[in-house]
Amino acid sequence: MRRTGIFYHPSFSRRSYLTVGRRLADFPAAMQHILERPNVRYYESPAVSEELLLKVHTPLMLQQVRRDPFCATAWHSAGGVVQAVAEVAAGNLDNAFAFIGAGGHHAGRGYFWGYCCFNDVVLAIVNAREQCGVRRFAILDTDAHHGDGTRELIEDDPDILHVCFCGTDAVSADGTKVDVDVYTLAEEGGDMDREYLARVEREFVPRAVAFRPDVTIWYFGFDTHLMDYGSLGLSERCYPRIAEVVIKAAEEASRGRLVVVLGGGSRTDLATAIIPRILQQLAGG
Repeated sequence: MRRTGIFYHPSFSRRSYLTVGRRLADFPAAMQHILERPNVRYYESPAVSEELLLKVHTPLMLQQVRRDPFCATAWHSAGGVVQAVAEVAAGNLDNAFAFIGAGGHHAGRGYFWGYCCFNDVVLAIVNAREQCGVRRFAILDTDAHHGDGTRELIEDDPDILHVCFCGTDAVSADGTKVDVDVYTLAEEGGDMDREYLARVEREFVPRAVAFRPDVTIWYFGFDTHLMDYGSLGLSERCYPRIAEVVIKAAEEASRGRLVVVLGGGSRTDLATAIIPRILQQLAGG
């Protein structure tokens, strides 16, 4: 069985920048049956350190985040992702799922917007490189919107593969920064679940396998659901299918070392229906 870590903080069920509400209102109770598994370990997400924050963000931005009342969960959100990646990179866990109350992928060096405060994934990579001696990372971003902050921070780093599902098609000269247009799919209609999954299999899997990262990170948002705010027409059935593909890709590309980070999505009913299924998959069925 896989050693799976779940990173969560009680504040995430009470306050959330992503919904200005309680999208995780049913948690942690909704995942209690998974937490009882012997191969699953629960971690209460710690606050990220200011020392690490200043390696990625400007002092002025930290001041601005402190003044933003919607960023109340930002420190524990980023801290949980940082610890999750470190535990997987160090070999203490095979994979992990990091809940968040404030997003990360729209946070650049000196700015934040779009329900994001600190760039949790980039902070985690910086920390893992320093503390765990790993270097290469593959990021799949299937949140409904382009991860502009992440891309800005890693643009010139050839040891990070960043495949972002958004509204344009583009590939960097070295092939490590990739945008995949899924907006036109939504506009064209058809079977969005099938078409979206096919693009994950075609655009991410072979690149990740060839890249051979030390850790794979999936920035997963269910805001792409047909009933959520970033709707791309996906149904609940699609997310476990994407998870299956990503888990298999990580097994081949990074020896199963995978961290799933919860990105966008606002509805409590969708979080309760989708997330426990993905946790079960990470833990081994």
